[in-house]
Amino acid sequence: MPVSPHIETLPFSSDDGLGTTARLGMIILQSDQTIEHEAAQLIHPHGAASQIALYHSRIPNDTEVNEDSLRQMSLELPQAASLLPSRFAFDAIGYGCTSGATMIGEAEVERLIKTIHPDARITNPITACKAALAKLGIKRLALLTPYAVPVTQAMQDNLQDAGYEITSIATFNQSDDFKVARISSQSIYEAVISVGQQADCDAVFVSCTSLRALPIIAKAERALQKPVLSSNQVFIWHLMRLAGLQDCPDNAGHLFEA
Repeated sequence: MPVSPHIETLPFSSDDGLGTTARLGMIILQSDQTIEHEAAQLIHPHGAASQIALYHSRIPNDTEVNEDSLRQMSLELPQAASLLPSRFAFDAIGYGCTSGATMIGEAEVERLIKTIHPDARITNPITACKAALAKLGIKRLALLTPYAVPVTQAMQDNLQDAGYEITSIATFNQSDDFKVARISSQSIYEAVISVGQQADCDAVFVSCTSLRALPIIAKAERALQKPVLSSNQVFIWHLMRLAGLQDCPDNAGHLFEA
């Protein structure tokens, strides 16, 4: 038999690992095809950087988006949050579903995640949208969604209850999250221009993390001469700001520059 070589034990040094500036966590939908891609562009616009670490957990969801299926995710949130290891000491964690947070309730989403990560700052896209609107000093906005009418109405009610005036509203009226992710950025751009061109609105909010809105934000802002916000944009902006990051990626909209 051949003689096995001696296994040498080597010395090593250690450091603080990834995320020495900030550690961010995202709980995203099992069916979401867009948010990770857009988050990477905003957090690491020039490639991966060890100073900011971004970790993902996926939560089971029904691809049929309706009021009941969205609320059902509240049962899965603690388990999905637990897949982001507490030992990582996250600075901020977000639940990446605008309509889900609307249906479950923003305070309940925060409570459920904090059962696992009590020291992390918590957000979601609808909470982040309100933080962005407050930062920009906006009260009147146009709303664009991909959702079926009842879910769109619930989002309108949520924003109006928070004191915002919805001056115009439109939807692609889709319940299949897979189809929503395949709506072209050009279609989103045309819809943003359509709902946002009225003089009585001061900004446009494009709701849904599956919509590929990030590529058209800067172009739409130039055309409308007003801020254009999207779920992924406000969500990542709020995660970063909650973690103390003041980065301003290129072509990410007026929000990051404010």
